Amino acid sequence: MKIAISGKGGVGKTTLAALLAQVYADAGRNVLAVDADPSPCLAGALGFPAEERSQLHPISEMDELIYERTGAKPGTTGGFFTINPRVDDIPGRFSVQYRDVRLLEMGSVDTGGSGCICPESAMLKSLFTHLLFRKDDVLILDMYAGVEHLGRATVDFVDAMLIVVEPTRRSLGTATQIKTLAEDIGLTRFWLVGNKVRDEAEAAFLKSETPGIPLLGMLPADMGVQEADRLGIPVYDHVPVLREVAEQIAKDLGTKIEKAKLN
Repeated sequence: MKIAISGKGGVGKTTLAALLAQVYADAGRNVLAVDADPSPCLAGALGFPAEERSQLHPISEMDELIYERTGAKPGTTGGFFTINPRVDDIPGRFSVQYRDVRLLEMGSVDTGGSGCICPESAMLKSLFTHLLFRKDDVLILDMYAGVEHLGRATVDFVDAMLIVVEPTRRSLGTATQIKTLAEDIGLTRFWLVGNKVRDEAEAAFLKSETPGIPLLGMLPADMGVQEADRLGIPVYDHVPVLREVAEQIAKDLGTKIEKAKLN
């Protein structure tokens, strides 16, 4: 199962990614979680100890590796370099495991904009494609708002995109944009997950204002999320109510994916 998680910045994508990764791991699944956000913080949400976190380095910042695989120095644009570098060994070499969740940090390309033609971009695109073709039991992709990492050649390998939203119109507006981008590349299986929902009024707002995206579940607002971050412990352990909701989301998602594939 391959799940991409997207949404407006700050809505709680990483919280959901951490919860689902640990849910699947505790169920005995082999889990690879990929932090594809420009500001990686999935390790913290999963409660990775300092020793393990010190071993994590974004692939896009590994200048020597990028030079070795592409034949060009990072930070350069144009010129000649390999656009499909070898990446099959990267998940095993540069991921770190804790509590049965293996984590890999992708990083981002800071130069040249989103359409950057550079060694770093070539490396990340090849790695992302490889991850989607791998036969991992569960792949959790913690993405930033958008579908830049996905393409028509790989979209069929994404079982679901979960778009995380807060009960606000701006958040739902971003979800609409993500839905449009996803549909443009052929992605059809996506669901909305509400987060930081404080009361029945906010729950009703999400149900009535969803931009044509089925609502999969809602995570209640809980200050325990911030407290877990301060303490450096997994939100999965510290906030039982969120763990329970995530378990139900994982269960319902599996059912919906199977049903969608049959249609």
